[in-house]
Amino acid sequence: MKVIQEIKALRRELDPFTDREVGLVPTMGYLHRGHMSLVSAAVNENDRSVVSIFVNPTQFAPNEDLDRYPRDMERDCRLLEAAGVDFVFAPDVREIYPSGFATRISQEILGDHLCGRRRPHHFSGVLTVVAKLLGICHPDRVYFGGKDAQQAVMVSRMIRDLNMDVEMRILPIVRDADGLALSSRNQYLNPRERELALALPRALNAAGKRVKAGERDAGALIREIKEGIARVPGVALEYVELVKLDDLQPVSEVDPGNTLVAAAVRVGATRLIDNFIAGE
Repeated sequence: MKVIQEIKALRRELDPFTDREVGLVPTMGYLHRGHMSLVSAAVNENDRSVVSIFVNPTQFAPNEDLDRYPRDMERDCRLLEAAGVDFVFAPDVREIYPSGFATRISQEILGDHLCGRRRPHHFSGVLTVVAKLLGICHPDRVYFGGKDAQQAVMVSRMIRDLNMDVEMRILPIVRDADGLALSSRNQYLNPRERELALALPRALNAAGKRVKAGERDAGALIREIKEGIARVPGVALEYVELVKLDDLQPVSEVDPGNTLVAAAVRVGATRLIDNFIAGE
């Protein structure tokens, strides 16, 4: 496995493989089993695999956790080498955003709801860095996790709208045994907060059972999720929404297989998100 920091060096390494399939897994590092499920798919489905590790500053607001976002490059590289990854791309900020960088990708409509209400500049930062990584690596496939559902939908739309020649692979959410969706930010939680955080997957799970039992009214499901979270003091609900998967706009009635049920909470200083596709 080679660890590469410069764009030109990575392109030189990938040039001999233009006739072979390349898979890219964009990450911000501090890898967990959710990331590794993407890595495993990329290794198994392609001739060569690239994992990027880059804590992207343009997707953090000034009051967010850029400086304290967890980092452990040495550990990450051990995990990736054991998984059979070919290349780790770990650029510094100046390599991705050189002096005078002035271009950003934005998207109409899809970023208006869910996390976009509270984080208005976040997805522009995500789309911009993903577009750059796709342009640098020219992969045949790119891999994202289902936990960041809005991000995955928006990247998929960008790929479609800009005629990018890459297959988007979105893999299922990976959870701990207690049901909490894996996230690098889970390490911020102390033991008590960790227990409180389970209110989120439990409330969503209860709503999922209601859908499978035949409930189709979005308002009723939203009320149930809100009530489930409100029963746990110390968990602050940021949002709960039911939206269409294709354009992320709110719905009044569930369309099984095409309705995303998503919520965000804060436990202490930690923001957590989770979701499920109704009927699946």
